Amino acid sequence: MAPTPPSMTHLSATAMVPRWPLRFAPRRRLLDTSSLPDTKNQPTRVERGERKTKLQKYASKQQRPLLSLLHARTSSLLGGSSLSVACSLLSLSSPPWRMDATTSTGASSSLPLHLIIDDALALVSPLQQSFQRSQRHCFGDSAPGEFPLAANPSIVLHVLTSCNLEPDDLAHLEASSILLFLSNATCSFFRKPANFPPDFQLSMSELAALDMCQKRAIFKPMTQQEREMFKQRCGGSWKLVLRFIMAGEACCRREKSQAIAGPGHSIAVTTSGAVYTFGSNSSGQLGHGSLEEEWRPRIIRSLQGIRIIQAAAGAGRTMLVSDAGRVYAFGKDSFGEVEYAAQGSRVVTTPQMVESLKDIYIVQAAIGNFFTAVLSREGCVYTFSWGNDMKLGHQTEPNDVQPHLLAGPLENIPVVQIAAGYCYLLALACQPSGMSVYSVGCGLGGKLGHGSRTDEKYPRLIEQFQALNIQPVVVAAGAWHAAVVGKDGRVCTWGWGRYGCLGHGNEECESVPKVVESLVNVRAVHVATGDYTTFVVSDKGDVYSFGCGESSSLGHNTITEGNNRHTNVLSPELVTSLKRTKERVAQISLTNSIYWNAHTFALTDSGKLYAFGAGDKGQLGTELVAQQSERGTPERVDINLS
Repeated sequence: MAPTPPSMTHLSATAMVPRWPLRFAPRRRLLDTSSLPDTKNQPTRVERGERKTKLQKYASKQQRPLLSLLHARTSSLLGGSSLSVACSLLSLSSPPWRMDATTSTGASSSLPLHLIIDDALALVSPLQQSFQRSQRHCFGDSAPGEFPLAANPSIVLHVLTSCNLEPDDLAHLEASSILLFLSNATCSFFRKPANFPPDFQLSMSELAALDMCQKRAIFKPMTQQEREMFKQRCGGSWKLVLRFIMAGEACCRREKSQAIAGPGHSIAVTTSGAVYTFGSNSSGQLGHGSLEEEWRPRIIRSLQGIRIIQAAAGAGRTMLVSDAGRVYAFGKDSFGEVEYAAQGSRVVTTPQMVESLKDIYIVQAAIGNFFTAVLSREGCVYTFSWGNDMKLGHQTEPNDVQPHLLAGPLENIPVVQIAAGYCYLLALACQPSGMSVYSVGCGLGGKLGHGSRTDEKYPRLIEQFQALNIQPVVVAAGAWHAAVVGKDGRVCTWGWGRYGCLGHGNEECESVPKVVESLVNVRAVHVATGDYTTFVVSDKGDVYSFGCGESSSLGHNTITEGNNRHTNVLSPELVTSLKRTKERVAQISLTNSIYWNAHTFALTDSGKLYAFGAGDKGQLGTELVAQQSERGTPERVDINLS
């Protein structure tokens, strides 16, 4: 049961910080005035009036909403602090008051400036105003202590849900009524029922928490009964539900290493969020500010202070996603023109934030040959495209610099994972009936899984999984074939079957998902697909591979003696060379491009990285013997990702 916030009726201007329960303790930054402007040289009343008039004219001219203008103005004044912005938008007053020593030790004893929302656009109120005038201005002449926005609470709700507040922030608002900087004034505005749907009995802060929960991908597909059960398990508070969901999101984002075997170049992300790159660098895709190849892992120094949680690699291009939901991109010219509009430059050699995505919290990126897709925290898929081969459901010019929401059924269904092939996209979606897979793009070879080779302009549900009684939990998109791991550990493959990459013992295409029968006694937990190659990792850490043996990327060391031919593997075989490392493999990454010789990474539970396959550009991160361009057995890369 959530602790009941303490009553605020006993508080005064000289004792504003009670002893909260730990989980609801107000943060030190909430009451820190160090980021506020200096009070010296405050503008005169005439100057303030002129500034107010100019802003009103500007807002009218540009037809910008009042809240947007206030948010931008307040963000610049208060340094972007979420709660500071929200509180300023909610009419913080500024009479003198004393801070508790546990709240701030170096801050000024009074707030120098405040912003308020009134019937029109009000701006700055200086410290020299008397306490009585501040009270009249903030709470109204006729009813001191009454919050003026009570007449239009929808504005308050909009502010609370737009400023990225955390559960603790909402709890602090409800518990302390942060507006109570005036003595002898009590306010239950954030605690009393707000009379808004879907529950008219919820308080303003509870409604804000519920609204933010409803934007989460994991929450959207829940039934009403499941949501109520979830709420009761979390102490009956939507703020605690939001905290639980955010904690789960943080666990998924943090302390997970990753290795990406890109087309000719490689990316390694440590658990601390540092990024190492190596291999081909003809387009600046390594991010080191030059075009020189790197044969050993080298850290990207310009990302210092930014924690990366996910990476994606394409032909001559790289994308990185930070734990703050920002996307950074660098590399090839077409990628630069589309993703971050590099003016006058054909290559970008250092990470640049994708400005068009800065207002969307991104958790995953995927790169195909002619498109890029990103997944938001809310479970929405956005795409860019270039060239004429892939538009993914949005009617735009071939080269479009703006992200577009993937049109079709996925607009209303939350997605939890995306995977990009050469010219198609897979999306793992979460619905009340369970997990499902949608596909969109080029249908050549049957890789969309709908029983035909027809292209799909909009995402379409792959219905075969229901017939197989398989609930997908992991999707992988190779260049021309795809794979899924089910909740029960079964593996399905479909698409172009060349070189045996589907694992069915032949090279025939499959236009609908088909269970790999030779793996029915193996409980799979991970699958990776590349250019006609497939790897499966079992729950015991064993690795199986099948498909094209070119470049020794299968790990079987299948070079035939005498004529140096590579052998294809039509059915899954245990990669014994990885077994000999005596390490438990957690993740496999394969080159997913038809234009580059393939290489493979195996990442272990302990953070060790093993590489094999093509290494002619340094993409293995290990030295090769003279005149050798590939490695048939795994070799340890000199880097620890844990």
